[in-house]
Amino acid sequence: MDATFVAEKLLPMARTILHIDMDAFFAAIEQLDHPEYRGQPVIVGADPKGGQGRGVVSTASYEARKFGIHSAMPISRAYRLCPQGIFLPVRMKRYVEISRQVMTILQDYSPLVEPISIDEAFLDITGSLALFGGAEAIGWAIKKRIQQQTGGLTASVGIAPNKFVAKIASDLQKPDGFVVVKEKEVQGFLRDLPIFKLWGVGKKTEQRLRRIGITTIGELAVYPQDKLVRLFGKTGLHFWRLANGIDERPVIPSTPPKSVSQETTFETDTDDSEFIRLTLLRLAEALGKILRQQKLKGRTLTLKIRLQDFSTFTRSKTFTDFINAPDLLYRFAWEIFQKFDRQGKKVRLLGIGVSQLNTVGGEQLPLFGEQGNKRQKLYQIMDSLQAKFGKEAIVRAALKQERK
Repeated sequence: MDATFVAEKLLPMARTILHIDMDAFFAAIEQLDHPEYRGQPVIVGADPKGGQGRGVVSTASYEARKFGIHSAMPISRAYRLCPQGIFLPVRMKRYVEISRQVMTILQDYSPLVEPISIDEAFLDITGSLALFGGAEAIGWAIKKRIQQQTGGLTASVGIAPNKFVAKIASDLQKPDGFVVVKEKEVQGFLRDLPIFKLWGVGKKTEQRLRRIGITTIGELAVYPQDKLVRLFGKTGLHFWRLANGIDERPVIPSTPPKSVSQETTFETDTDDSEFIRLTLLRLAEALGKILRQQKLKGRTLTLKIRLQDFSTFTRSKTFTDFINAPDLLYRFAWEIFQKFDRQGKKVRLLGIGVSQLNTVGGEQLPLFGEQGNKRQKLYQIMDSLQAKFGKEAIVRAALKQERK
């Protein structure tokens, strides 16, 4: 059977999307920078001017929210609700500084990071699962690093098969929340949620839906599509798809990544050449999968080596054309490693990266000709099989043997 035909008929790759939302971001930073504000109602925004201010609230701490204060509320009303609150001006330069720290952390877990505001972002972590030990391990690692590297800020995480469900999940257990929704759980997760939780449903749309008896996402999910289209046009179909947990929008990085890499730190330093070789093979598999998902190839391959004394070295090889196939990534990384003089020291960390990225074409090195095209088709089929039957459905023999 033709390989292209098989690849087209298989199901699209299942995704794992993570949504992260910093908790009361502006107010939390103020409490971080001013410990005396901790535990106090902090309102960041316009000057209340003794209740006569004309601006709005940017962010309210969770202590302030107990008084009914929320973002976008008129600052004068916030003052009336909590005159004893600590009202502070916006310090955008400081918030941007922390935001950049957070986004840098996210980039370590996936090249597919889509910031949607200064304090929240989507990550497509599908290609990172094997390397970091699964979705939950990635989510907890991100939360821990943010808290450690910012000095105490918390974030809420939602993990799901798509952006819509992940965003709802991140909001359910705030602050410092962590909610995972698996593919088989999506419809049950959405069923009893109020209809205003659906993206695009504002007050007026909610009223229209209530008039036809729809108050929950589950009720919308079973409402006839044709009737929704008559009432809302194309938006009606969009609502129905979201209500049924269908959201195919990709995570789109705000700027194309300059490089993509994968690395691992060993539990114990090693000089076992076979173990090192298989580790490079695993890293190449993980890196190749991410590159294929992004439809990226690169001209420069970089091997990162950290030795037992923490000295770190990089060695690069640049090609005349673009590659992303794991077997090529592995082959050249192994060649580079074999030529590297470790001076008898053991290896602590290994990493493989690809830079000078391009999204055009499907070619490998011209040296491989038709073989390169066949290789691309093979990996498309492998991706589809793993998406349908699990990542263990098809594994390289060398790695399979290692796992026994």
